[in-house]
Amino acid sequence: MSGEDKNVDILVKLLKDTRLPDGVSFAGKGLKLNTAEDAKPVVEAIEACDYLVSLNLEGNTIGVEAAEAIAKALEKKPEFKCALWKDMFTGRLKEEIPKALKALCGGVMKAKAQLEVLDLSDNASGPIGVDGISDFIRSPSCYTLKELRLNNMGLGVTGAQMLSDALLECCWRAEKDGNPLELKVFIAGRNRLENEGTKALSCVFKKIESLEELSIPQNGIYHVGIKALSDALYFNRNLKRLNLNDNSPREMGAKALSRALNNVIALKSLDLGDCLIKNSGALAVAEMLHHAHHIEEVVLSFNSIKVDGAFAVIEALKSKKNFTSLKLDGNKFGENGIAKIKTLVDEIWKSKNVLDSLEEDEGSEDDDEDDNDGEEAEEEEEEEDNEEYDDEESGSLYDNGEEISGEEEEDDDDEDDDVKVVENDNNTSRKVTTEEKKVVTVSEFIANPTIGNLMALGKDPADKLVDEIMVSYFNIV
Repeated sequence: MSGEDKNVDILVKLLKDTRLPDGVSFAGKGLKLNTAEDAKPVVEAIEACDYLVSLNLEGNTIGVEAAEAIAKALEKKPEFKCALWKDMFTGRLKEEIPKALKALCGGVMKAKAQLEVLDLSDNASGPIGVDGISDFIRSPSCYTLKELRLNNMGLGVTGAQMLSDALLECCWRAEKDGNPLELKVFIAGRNRLENEGTKALSCVFKKIESLEELSIPQNGIYHVGIKALSDALYFNRNLKRLNLNDNSPREMGAKALSRALNNVIALKSLDLGDCLIKNSGALAVAEMLHHAHHIEEVVLSFNSIKVDGAFAVIEALKSKKNFTSLKLDGNKFGENGIAKIKTLVDEIWKSKNVLDSLEEDEGSEDDDEDDNDGEEAEEEEEEEDNEEYDDEESGSLYDNGEEISGEEEEDDDDEDDDVKVVENDNNTSRKVTTEEKKVVTVSEFIANPTIGNLMALGKDPADKLVDEIMVSYFNIV
């Protein structure tokens, strides 16, 4: 073969290997795919795509049979990298979700594809959703995973622990295979992770040391969980974006987090809005921000921060040449404090509109009680209470994959209970059933859920029921 022919062969090979990435998107089509026939348009689009890098099924609803048909098409796509599968189980029975996910993930595994992005946000599946992806997460197809997006899936503590186990095994297998997992983006807002779920996932973050973006807002995490998270973030020195909005780290958590972030060299965005960090927490954050040379955005809204705390933050940021946005609304500045803060910001950043409006300020710092150790004691009490979350925001509770509806059956026999009349302190009469006088345990109520037994649970029956469910079914104490 002549040198010229050899060069032509090399050129042909290079052109063949330099195919432009492509994808298939049915995002927002609102398709209801139940059967293989229903899934035919998606299957045909996948088969017609010469180099399928991404598949976007957001906003459709996928049944098990349809998922199996789509998975069959994915088996022939080893180049597949981005599974964009948000919001695709609306109206589905919860038993369908893990089966559909296992089918889709199985197709990717059979193709021996190397996935980089998995987005299952807004599927609200609960812990059973993790059942559908656990084997996949452990497989070689996820050794290359860079982004894991699970926003609003209702994972709960159980789901978070299951996910942590799968990711840790993936780490171990990938490392043994000479291809360490380098997860860069983890998104899991509104998932009821709480302290225990956060602690479990922190084990993963500590192991990988590769996070660049972590977003877990609205998860009911107190300082115990934030402390575990901080220990893990210390080892993720290239972290660029951190969002803990609407959790409860308070002062203790803010201080632990600030110490950890001192070791981070790339931080660009920090969101601690509505985190109850108060003034001492803001001062700790300010100390850390002195070393955050790449910082661009800081959110400290609704934290009961006083003027001196705000001043400390502003002073820490004034030398940061890339800084563009500071949100301090909803704190304790008062009119005079707001004026001083705006003046200082204008002097430093001139007319760059760095500061938010401060229109929702919550009053003068004089109206706020001084920070004291009593607040930390109050926080510990709140943690022990295991605050119940509104199901409308955080999804349903699950009992071994079965949804607990919260509906209680009434027993018509209660109407026949013996009744007597008693007088209260105002000499007015009321009827009291004999059922009201007895005391029953939560276990007895669950065995016989009558109205009378509910009343006999005593004070705060809902809290007692939640505690029993957490202990008996989820092993959370």
